[in-house]
Amino acid sequence: MQRKFTNFNSWTVTAAVIMLLLFLPNLTIVTGIFTPTNENWEHMKEFVLSSFIKTSLILISATAILTITIGLSLAWLIAQYQFPLRNFLKWALILPLSIPPFIGAYTYHGIVNYTGIIQSTLRDHFGLNLSPAFFDIMNLPGAIFIYTMFLYPYVYTITRIFLSQQSASLIESARMLGKGPWRTFFQVVIPISRVSIIGGASLVVLEVLNDYGVVKYYGIQTFTTAIFQTWFGLGDIESSIKLAASLMGFVILILMIEKILRGRRQYSYSTTKVRPLPLIRLNGWRAGIATAYGLLILSLGFFVPIAQLIDWMILTIGTIPMGEFLTYVKNSVLVAGISATAIIVFALIVGNFSRLVHGRIAKLLPKLTILGYSIPGAVIAVAVVTAFIALDRFLVPLYRLIGMETTLFLSVSLVMLISAYIIRFFAIGYNSIESGYDKIGTDFRDASRLLGVGLTKTFFKIDVPMLKGAIISGFILVFIDILKEIPLTLILRPFNFDTLSTKAFQYASDEKIMEASQASLLIVGISALAIVIFYKFLEKEPN
Repeated sequence: MQRKFTNFNSWTVTAAVIMLLLFLPNLTIVTGIFTPTNENWEHMKEFVLSSFIKTSLILISATAILTITIGLSLAWLIAQYQFPLRNFLKWALILPLSIPPFIGAYTYHGIVNYTGIIQSTLRDHFGLNLSPAFFDIMNLPGAIFIYTMFLYPYVYTITRIFLSQQSASLIESARMLGKGPWRTFFQVVIPISRVSIIGGASLVVLEVLNDYGVVKYYGIQTFTTAIFQTWFGLGDIESSIKLAASLMGFVILILMIEKILRGRRQYSYSTTKVRPLPLIRLNGWRAGIATAYGLLILSLGFFVPIAQLIDWMILTIGTIPMGEFLTYVKNSVLVAGISATAIIVFALIVGNFSRLVHGRIAKLLPKLTILGYSIPGAVIAVAVVTAFIALDRFLVPLYRLIGMETTLFLSVSLVMLISAYIIRFFAIGYNSIESGYDKIGTDFRDASRLLGVGLTKTFFKIDVPMLKGAIISGFILVFIDILKEIPLTLILRPFNFDTLSTKAFQYASDEKIMEASQASLLIVGISALAIVIFYKFLEKEPN
C-alpha cells in the first residue's frame, strides 16, 4: 500500500507544483544579492545599514526579554496557583493578541498625547501642566512597550499549556528537597520550559521584524521601513531587493540562534503516571497581588485600548459613509476568505502527499514551503512583485494575441496579493492540517484502499470528514492573520483597493486617529471572537 517517491501520480504532481510555486518567489531575493549595485545601495551600506541593524537588534532583544518575563510569570501563576479570577484570566490573557500592534500604537499615542485623556485630566482636574515630552511614546522605548503588551500572549499561551500538562512529580520533588517557590521556579520550571519559552519568543521576534505599522507610525528606522522608503520613495527596486536579502539573512541568523538556544536537552517522564500540577491556593495579600498583576497586564494589553477605541468610535460614528465602510469590510473578507480557503486546500494536498509518499525528499519539501512564515512580509512582497513582473513580461505575447494593450496584468491584480498571502501564511494552515493527519492516522485510509476505493475518493469520503476540526481551526487562524496584515497589503494591493487594516493605518498616518477607530474595532472584534472560539475549541487542560 505504501507509495514510493518515484510513483508520480496525480497527487504527487499536484503537490509538487504547489510546493514549487510556494517556494520559487523567494529565490528572486537570493538572486538579487548578485545583481550590480547602484549609488543608493552604496550610500545605504555606508551610512545607514548599520543603524537599521542596531535598531532592529534593540527592538527584538528588549521585546523578547520583556515578553518572556511577562508571559512566563503569568503562565506560572495560572498553571500553579488558585486565586480570584484565575479561570477568567486563564483565557482572557490571550485577548491582546487580537489587537494588531499598529492599532495599539496609535491608540496609546492618542491616550498619552497633549489632547489625550491622561494629560487633559491632569490639567483640568489637578492643575498639572507637565511637559508633553514626558508623555512622548513615539520612540524606541514606546515601540518596545507596544510590542510587549500585544505580543506577550505568544509566550504566555505556549508556556502555560506546557506547564499545565507537566508531571507534578518534578515540582513536588524539588519541594521535598527543600527548595522554596523562587528556587523551584528558577532552577526547575525555567529549565524544563526552555523549549516552550524559546518557541514563543521566536514568534515574537519574527512578528517584530515583520511589523511595519508601529515603526512607520512612530518614525523608527528599521529594515522594513527602509524597504518601503527605497521602493516607493526612491523608486529603486534593486536596492529594495538587496535590503530584503539582508533582512532575510538576518532572519536566518535569528532562526539559527533559536535552534542553538533550544539545544538538544529534553525532559521526559520516567513513569506513565503523569498528572498535571495541583493548584496551590493563594490567600490574603498574595492572592490580591496575583489577581492585580493579571488584571494590570490584561488592562494594558486589551481593556485600555478597547475603551479608547470605543470612545473614539462614539465621537466619529457616521463620519465615514456606510457604503464606503462596507466596501472595506467586503474587501477584507474577500481576500482573507479566498486566501484562507486556498491555503487550506493546498495544505490538504501537500499534507496528503507527505503521508502518501515516503522518503527524505518527500518529507523535506513540505518543510521548505512553510519557511514563508519566518520571512517578513516586506521581503515576500518584494519577491512576489519581482516574480510577477517577470511572469507578465513572459506572457506579453499571449496578451498581444488576445488583444490586451497592457503588459502588466497579473502584477496589478488581486492575484498577486492573494498569492503573497498564501506564501506568507501557508505554514499556519499546513501545521493545523498536518497535526490533523497525524491524529487520524492511516488505518481508515488503508481500509478504504483495500476495499478498492481510489485515492481521490478515499480522500473526500474518509480523510476530509475526519479532518473537519483541523480544517476549521486552520481556516480561523489564517483568516485572522490575513485580516490584520499590513506590509503585504500596502505594497501589493491593486489601485484604489483598501481593506480594514490598510484604511485604519492610513487614517492613523494622516492623524485621523479617531476615524481609524471604526475599522480597528471591527478587526479587533472579529479577531477576538475567533481567538476565543479557537481557544475553547482546542482547550483540553483541567481547571
